[in-house]
Amino acid sequence: MGVVGAGRVGPALAASLQLAGHRPVAVSGVSDASVRRAASMLPDVPLVTPAEVLARAELVLLTVPDDVLPQLAEGLAETGAVRPGQLLVHTSGRYGAAVLDPARRAGALPLALHPAMTFTGTSVDVQRLAGCSFGVTAPDELRLAAEALVIEMGGEPEWIAEADRPLYHAGLALGANHLVTLVAQAMELLRTAGVSAPDRMLGPLLGAALDNALRSGDAALTGPVSRGDAGTVAAHVAELRRHAPGMVAGYLAMARTTADRALAHGLLKPELAEDLLVVLAEGRDTPDGRGRPGGPDAADGESDR
Repeated sequence: MGVVGAGRVGPALAASLQLAGHRPVAVSGVSDASVRRAASMLPDVPLVTPAEVLARAELVLLTVPDDVLPQLAEGLAETGAVRPGQLLVHTSGRYGAAVLDPARRAGALPLALHPAMTFTGTSVDVQRLAGCSFGVTAPDELRLAAEALVIEMGGEPEWIAEADRPLYHAGLALGANHLVTLVAQAMELLRTAGVSAPDRMLGPLLGAALDNALRSGDAALTGPVSRGDAGTVAAHVAELRRHAPGMVAGYLAMARTTADRALAHGLLKPELAEDLLVVLAEGRDTPDGRGRPGGPDAADGESDR
């Protein structure tokens, strides 16, 4: 086994496969951080060029950034580094197996195994792979081999069609990458409001919200948007303009999307939505400066704050 690209993902997958009996023989890395990471997670494994990794290994992990992968596959094939029968595994979420077509034409066996997990670049990542879902794409004749590698790493294979890889990756990025941004912004606002430990305050709340969302989908929506509390939302927008103007556009975009989904699923009553949609459309207070904190049916249920 060899690794081309000692970023956060490659060494973790290699270390996991090593536990399953595969023998790491070579790794490539360019930056100082990559070199240190390789030395820490794959000790005593030689650091060589990408071409030398392919020369030494039967199974090669291509763990490079998405935008680099097509050129890497083409370059390795053109320079004759690829050997017939060699398993080439990339970990890009965006691409399926077709991105490795230049190497496949040279005789390689292409696999796309994308772990649906964020990585720290430390040994904790190996433990997190247990139960992690992998987006798997490969030619039909290699499907069993691809799924076996995932299982060896303790993961759960999830088959993704070649044409669906960009949509699959968009779903993961929307959920995971944007979540980090939202949480970081929430902590920043809480600090500004005087909360000394925003992480401790948000932890139970966000944990419960995530659990509810995974279990119930849109039925888990709560908060002023789903209730139609236009006055509260207007106050939020006003405070954000005062203290964090860079967050206003994101808040409004997410609130509009939340309102649309709440309306579609019958959670937001149409009679309460009018003033709310005015606030969200214009990004300002309602005309009377107060909005509508509730309507004639506002007392029908308990507050979900």
